[in-house]
Amino acid sequence: MGYRPIEDYGVIGDMHTVAMVATDGSIDFLCLPRFDSPTVFGAMLDDTEGGTFQISPAADGARLRQIYLPETNVLLTRFLSADGVGEVTDFMPVGDVRHTHAIVRRVKGVRGRFGFRFRCAPRFDYARSPHRTEQRDGAVFFIPKDADGTALRLQSPIELRIEGGEAVAEFALLPNEELDFVIEAASPNDKSPSSKPGWVKHAFRHTVAYWRHWVSRCTYQGRWREDVIRSALALKLLTSETYGSIAAAATFGLPELVGGERNWDYRYTWIRDASLTAATFLRLGFTEEPRAFIEWVLERYREADEHGRLQIMYGIDGRRDLDEGVLEHLHGYQGSAPVRIGNGAYDQLQLDIYGEFLRLVNLYDEHVEPVSHDLWQHLRDSADWVAGNWRRPDDGIWEVRGGQQEFLYSRFMCWVALDRAARIARRRSLPAPLERWGETRDEIYSDIHDGFWHKEREAFVQHRGVTTVDASSLLMPLVGFLSPREPRWLTTLRELERELVEDSLVYRYRTQEGAPDGLTGTEGTFCMCSYWFIECLTRCGDLERARLFFEKAQSYSNHVGLHAEEMDGTGRYLGNFPQAFTHLGLINAALSLDQALSRHSG
Repeated sequence: MGYRPIEDYGVIGDMHTVAMVATDGSIDFLCLPRFDSPTVFGAMLDDTEGGTFQISPAADGARLRQIYLPETNVLLTRFLSADGVGEVTDFMPVGDVRHTHAIVRRVKGVRGRFGFRFRCAPRFDYARSPHRTEQRDGAVFFIPKDADGTALRLQSPIELRIEGGEAVAEFALLPNEELDFVIEAASPNDKSPSSKPGWVKHAFRHTVAYWRHWVSRCTYQGRWREDVIRSALALKLLTSETYGSIAAAATFGLPELVGGERNWDYRYTWIRDASLTAATFLRLGFTEEPRAFIEWVLERYREADEHGRLQIMYGIDGRRDLDEGVLEHLHGYQGSAPVRIGNGAYDQLQLDIYGEFLRLVNLYDEHVEPVSHDLWQHLRDSADWVAGNWRRPDDGIWEVRGGQQEFLYSRFMCWVALDRAARIARRRSLPAPLERWGETRDEIYSDIHDGFWHKEREAFVQHRGVTTVDASSLLMPLVGFLSPREPRWLTTLRELERELVEDSLVYRYRTQEGAPDGLTGTEGTFCMCSYWFIECLTRCGDLERARLFFEKAQSYSNHVGLHAEEMDGTGRYLGNFPQAFTHLGLINAALSLDQALSRHSG
């Protein structure tokens, strides 16, 4: 079968899970029933054994095109050849028509007599569980051997052959002929509304209307609005409708270096990533998603073993144990092994997470509604804990596995935590030890300027005792720790550009220098850091370069406007996809640059 480049995929979803659809019409990734559930299609991670659902051109050589229907997460894949044109429209029903987790595939002939190849080959439980296949009542059932597994029902308007447990067929369509296929999570004995006449058309109309209504609530009307909306739609797909949690990315196991070991599971909710995502929703005028996420974090506080303490990440449903394991039977994307599930960093110490969450809550409290009494008790405990523990070494934002350090990013985010907690308390006249918080905040400020400033380099360094810089420092002016025109910041920005920036693309850090990350090999440029750099250029007034670099960064988006975690030197995508960090960075850079350009032109 072969692996398609990561950037060749579009994504569909129902805010419970997502599916990856390649430009050749193959669905090569789907977890059921949640983002962090086992895969039923996983060909992205093993092109022979992972499982796939193909509706592809029967003949080789067709040109492949893919677009989203405007302002929706409905994906249209087109096949163009000299003999004819065919297309597949893929979506997952949302809102009132979502009775289960379903994928609708509408196949249409456009020109000529176009032939299609059909193959539905699920592989349950990360391709570890065998299944049996049954045909009855006009449907095909794929039933895993594990009784607790999620069965699949395939509704098909044509006769399918069962070969080796897979459903296969070949068919051709003339212009305007259309066939609708539905695959959904189901019990073998359940009746499904999807089999009723007219259900697919109703579900299609409703799903398109749902996404467009959601987009209509966005308050942003500035430059690059289409890019911003596409990123917002991607972030919405990563947001759990059931829980309010937000996944860091849709996938797991996609490599930061092809053939390397940096292959992580990002289908969970990081407090940091999700707080930044929720704050980005707020900037666009969306309030339901931040509200739901804050309520989800409140539940994590209530379940915590220690007052005011949070883990750095949780399962989508809030579970705390994310033990890391290896799927040794999967080859990995283009041979990139090991394929990991779970994430061993879940019990790391990362001091910054309280800063990101309190920054979000401060924005929500100021612009939406006041914090509740219950939440404030936990936030106050968190601020107290930060005040007593900010000097501790930790594992840092990048979750290095080479030992704890006193990281600059962790240090100034502790400053943010105390600063934002104090702002909330003053705004609402809430009970708080403001004098102690203020003294500690000022102590952190002095410690950073005394202990993390390298006089010879004229730059703030990655962690205490080194001379290297780190792209996470780009957030220093963005969170208000210092002015974007502060002389110490401008020389730091110069050093960051000299060491980490290549043609507008930014590395997180140099993997062979600074804090050891405990892993072999290198990685690509980190897409979110590129947008941080652009926003820093914007805020220090370098608008010409900021705009050029933003346009360059946008040139690396894939054909439907999605971005991965990282890129290699040729612009090929690396890491998990689509990545929330990258899309929220894009949105914030666009909004800041648009505002600055409007002020400048006015």
